[in-house]
Amino acid sequence: MDIHSHLSNIEPVALEALYRQFLEDPTSVDDSWRHFFLGFDLARKEFGDEEALSTGGQNLAQKEFQVIELISAYRTRGHLFTQTNPVRERRVYTPDLAIEHFGLKPSDLGQVFQAGSQVGIGPATLQEIINHLIETYCNSIGIEFMYIRAPKRWAWIKDQIELKNRPKLTAEEKRQVFRKLNQATVFEEFLQKKFVGQKRFSVEGGETLLPALDAIVELGTELGVREFVIGMAHRGRLNTLAHILNKPYAEIFSEFAGKAYDHEAEFDGDVKYHMGHSTEQVADSGLPVKITLVPNPSHLEAVDPVVNGVVRARIDADLKSEDAIVPILVHGDAAIAGQGIVYEIAQMAELDGYRSGGTVHIVVNNQIGFTTNYLDARSSTYCTDVAKVTRSPVFHVNADDAEAVVQAVRIALAYRQRWHRDVYIDLLGYRKYGHNEGDEPKFTQPKLYKAIAAHPNAREVYREKLIAENLITMADAEKMRSDLEQELDTSMAEARTTDKLYVTNFLADIWGAYRHKQSDDDTALVDTTFDAERLAEIASRMTALPEGKFFRKVKKLMGDRVKMIDKDALDWGMGELLAYGTLLADGHPVRISGQDVERGTFSHRHAVLKTEDTEQEYIPLNHIEQGQAELSIFNSLLSEYGVLGFDFGYAYGMPGGLTIWEAQFGDFNNGAQIIIDQFICAGEDKWKAMNGLVMFLPHGYEGMGSEHSSGRMERFLQMCAQDNIEVANPSTPANHFHLLRRQVKRSFRKPLVVFTPKKLLRYPGAISTMKDLSNGAFEPVIDDASRATKAAAKKVKRVVLCSGKFYYDLLEERQARSEKGKKDAIAFVRIEQLYPFPKQQLDDVLNRYPVVEIDWAQEEPDNMGAWTHIHRFGPEDMVCIARPASASPATGSPVTHKIRHQRVIDVVFSND
Repeated sequence: MDIHSHLSNIEPVALEALYRQFLEDPTSVDDSWRHFFLGFDLARKEFGDEEALSTGGQNLAQKEFQVIELISAYRTRGHLFTQTNPVRERRVYTPDLAIEHFGLKPSDLGQVFQAGSQVGIGPATLQEIINHLIETYCNSIGIEFMYIRAPKRWAWIKDQIELKNRPKLTAEEKRQVFRKLNQATVFEEFLQKKFVGQKRFSVEGGETLLPALDAIVELGTELGVREFVIGMAHRGRLNTLAHILNKPYAEIFSEFAGKAYDHEAEFDGDVKYHMGHSTEQVADSGLPVKITLVPNPSHLEAVDPVVNGVVRARIDADLKSEDAIVPILVHGDAAIAGQGIVYEIAQMAELDGYRSGGTVHIVVNNQIGFTTNYLDARSSTYCTDVAKVTRSPVFHVNADDAEAVVQAVRIALAYRQRWHRDVYIDLLGYRKYGHNEGDEPKFTQPKLYKAIAAHPNAREVYREKLIAENLITMADAEKMRSDLEQELDTSMAEARTTDKLYVTNFLADIWGAYRHKQSDDDTALVDTTFDAERLAEIASRMTALPEGKFFRKVKKLMGDRVKMIDKDALDWGMGELLAYGTLLADGHPVRISGQDVERGTFSHRHAVLKTEDTEQEYIPLNHIEQGQAELSIFNSLLSEYGVLGFDFGYAYGMPGGLTIWEAQFGDFNNGAQIIIDQFICAGEDKWKAMNGLVMFLPHGYEGMGSEHSSGRMERFLQMCAQDNIEVANPSTPANHFHLLRRQVKRSFRKPLVVFTPKKLLRYPGAISTMKDLSNGAFEPVIDDASRATKAAAKKVKRVVLCSGKFYYDLLEERQARSEKGKKDAIAFVRIEQLYPFPKQQLDDVLNRYPVVEIDWAQEEPDNMGAWTHIHRFGPEDMVCIARPASASPATGSPVTHKIRHQRVIDVVFSND
């Protein structure tokens, strides 16, 4: 094992004992220790032979160990004493790194110590060692890495940050850094002059973000990266779009002008600093690279899991290697410390179902959040302390030191490519203006902003450095400025000739085979049939167990499924699994994730089986046909926000597959409300980007309490407009089967929200046949089978519309009443698709009945469920039969539930 990993932690007493062991028998210690002690002995020569060991030699040995302690302290705590804050004095931390804290004295400064070999400079005086440590650990870069427990990763970082091993910039690379700083600065100044008072969320104070991203892209291509996917908030976004993704200036200026979109009138679009973009470029290395910036809302950090989902999908679909694509997340200091989603993605980083090969995190550290000082914004020392969750290295860098920034990001990217783990770069800068350019920061931070006003920008700082090094002249710098200003002026003139804006899908290259939904798609029949013989073969293979010791209940489960096939009576689980099986056989990959999805919250799925003795996993659906696509199914961490965001991103990157997120209970979806509101329901309308994510939300009132009854149907239906999503509440295995197949078989994509049942999973009345699956289609409306004939239809006096599991509750009551000789004249019509509302299909059904009354019945309270939505689209004189409006979705008492539920049912039949 590497000696360095021992030296960082070993106690001096233990180290001295090990040295004594070496003296007695050099072969009794590890090679690395033996080499160290051999070198140490050279320093003892001045004391003569072994007799000296009892006097000066002992003192020297003790001091060697004390110097090693000092070195370890610099590595562990040096980051607290760096020169990384460009506009403020650093906080004072105690104890400091004074030599007296380590038993050393000023008189030792001239003494030569073997411990210098531990920092790569060989035997050296204590003063030389300290100078080296200060330059390495306490200058413009502060490094946190000593908590890394993996010896090889720890040693790699330690070696890479040694001064002699750090990346050195050539003269041309330094000029490139200045070019990027020039672009960043001049662009922001141009916008400030031309669009006075408009929000742009300037990067000024953090301009070195641009050379940092540029350096990552350039080095990345040399390290095998073919794609970068970036997620970032609004600050610096326009500059990144212009100078990293090469979005034309004229397009950006047209967005500032507030022009209308060149789309149909109902397209809403989004503000300029939320839009996504993608570009294919050739790096300076001559290698091609694709850079994608994912669109995002104002909700800070919400895009983080989406980015990682896109990256994972690209790995699974095409790239097949974590080396080939890198996610980059650009954070603000207040957001990375304050937004809980950051912790969620940190916990996801190393999980099999959610890893994306390591994320490069860059913090544009303004030392302020809107008007909140950093001391009021977190309890942790650093905004990046979340990195310690995954023991990821952190580079704290003075954002005014452009070369240090480039050095840090190059080491960081090399670390990511070598170890495929997260890495963090904290660019400590400032914010030149307020939260936006119209905000006055001196109201809340007058002292800080007085210092910022007098502080030179990063371009000026680096310009002077390069002039001093004779790499550029002031004339060169000014010409670079004037050339860019002329280009910006030309683009501004071009923008004035553009009448409208056009928004394209930020992933247009992988969505080329798909189109946006058309007005006639709601009534178009989608072929979801499947060959009956192949279906039977898939059913047979997915119910077969391989050799191995399986739990007896697993064997019974598979035996029961075989019986279902034999009896041609498929339950919900079989219908669902056969939908996946047929899609896999057709070449469509399926991904399912969420809490407990492998088995299913209610133990209905059992998509993953485990042997009893070794817990080896077996996924039957991955063994149905040669050449089939793969089912990827993952039990998630206990998160809704992060996991739903990840799966939404995955669906972006895998348009040809079926991507499903399942809530443990539908009620828990509100833990991911930001993803639902900002991405799922509004994403296409804002960003012109389709997404086919499916959400499974178990829903149904069965006396399980307020948090285990409702999937909050009303919230989704309230957000339905402009064909933004689809919402379904299917009531048969066959309809569920065809609904899932339809999701993939159409030429467009929409997010699909499915309220899945609990009661119906094993309900004897909710079964389908193999023919229903092979020959059927999704039915948005299902008529009352008992009223199928014309004669029966003529006797109907009332039509009661309902949805989902509640239909079977009404059916049970009808059966109970029939057994008592009570007949009804009601037709129960199920609305299986709630949005887009199937008006034509419903009218076709209603036209069969010469009715005088149409009601809507639901098990949810009057102010919840589908009623307010149905009222928008259904017959005007329709009456709602439901529980009274309620603050809570359901009662916590099973007895009270039963009473209330029966009351609703009684009202349904009392009017007959």
